[in-house]
Amino acid sequence: MSRLNVFADNNPGTPIIHLTDPARIASELAPIGVRFERWNSPVTPDRAAPEAEVLAAYRPYLDQLMGETGAGSADVLRVGPETQGWAEARRKYLSEHTHGEDEVRFFVHGQGDFILHVKGRVYDVRCTAGDLISVPAGTPHWFDGGETPDFVTLRIFTNPDGWIARYTGSDIAARFPAEA
Repeated sequence: MSRLNVFADNNPGTPIIHLTDPARIASELAPIGVRFERWNSPVTPDRAAPEAEVLAAYRPYLDQLMGETGAGSADVLRVGPETQGWAEARRKYLSEHTHGEDEVRFFVHGQGDFILHVKGRVYDVRCTAGDLISVPAGTPHWFDGGETPDFVTLRIFTNPDGWIARYTGSDIAARFPAEA
């Protein structure tokens, strides 16, 4: 289930907002420039489906989104318990960082938490299958796919070099672990 918990950035223990309704999550995130929506595809490809099949299943959504954002490419990222190097990759993702372009992800299978640090608040967004999130360029955030990840996402890029992080050096991510 999709979920949003919002915390004061000096109080990781108690959320000041807890939402599970996707429309209310989208409304809460919109003022900070984050796009959150549900895509209801008539077909959900199998977790192991070839990349071309996954992209084809979501092509109408991708074409519209890429037209709106000027993004130039989309690919499929699969991460599971068998993924080599996940522990190292997870450490990178768990460090607060920004990007020079919007970070756009659509969850085909599984789940992950995008945690954003904006204007004295920490927004922990649990994305699940069917969720699209777009974190605006320059927004400090981190991502947690869990110790035992299991997700398939579509990644949408404008920059042909793909995912490029600019680390902030803050330790805030260590103070706000994603909730299982």
